Amino acid sequence: MTAKALLKTLDYAILKPEASMLDIHHAAELCRQLDIGCLCVKSCDVKFAAESLADSNTIVAAVVGFPHGNTLPTLKTLEAQLAVAHGAEEIDMVINVSALKDGDLEGITDEIHAVVTAVWPHPVKVILETALLSTQEIRKGVAASIKAGAAFVKTSTGFASAGATPDAVKTMLNAAKGKIKVKASGGIRTRETAETFLAMGCDRLGVGNVTCLLTEAELRSYAIIDAN
Repeated sequence: MTAKALLKTLDYAILKPEASMLDIHHAAELCRQLDIGCLCVKSCDVKFAAESLADSNTIVAAVVGFPHGNTLPTLKTLEAQLAVAHGAEEIDMVINVSALKDGDLEGITDEIHAVVTAVWPHPVKVILETALLSTQEIRKGVAASIKAGAAFVKTSTGFASAGATPDAVKTMLNAAKGKIKVKASGGIRTRETAETFLAMGCDRLGVGNVTCLLTEAELRSYAIIDAN
């Protein structure tokens, strides 16, 4: 897979609580230089990120209900609406994981659908936090996301005990049955891992480091010296 093709699949995430405006600026510059598909930021950083990436090919995504998903559905919906108003073109929302584990599929579906409706036609990616779920719970989360009209299901926030795993991604892809796209996120730190998930059928990859996925020759071709 070429570096150009790989970079287009990436959602480069700058989500640490201590991330500063300078961090967002540097990330935006890297996105512009490498023509990365998407920069994913906290909702409070959307406006600055969108302004920094004006006239570039990189879109901005905002996380909602991040990182634990325990805010009220009304607040998630409002956060998503404000993020879009500030320039976000995609929304990555965290579900109420405890509600899914409690078997409240109707509540989960309604929550996702509320966000999807509020920001339509902007795509919504539903973060399941697969490290905290059983295989059956992952399947149910995918089914709820499909029923609610989401565009993607996503493995992880990157803040749980583990990120994307081949088993979790395989479960999601099998449950998706082509009705919803899959994004692997969390712990993707090598080119081999990235290409493995894409070969499995993922459409997007969430990463916190981009340059670790590129070879030295590719970094030189983009005039990148320091790893992010």
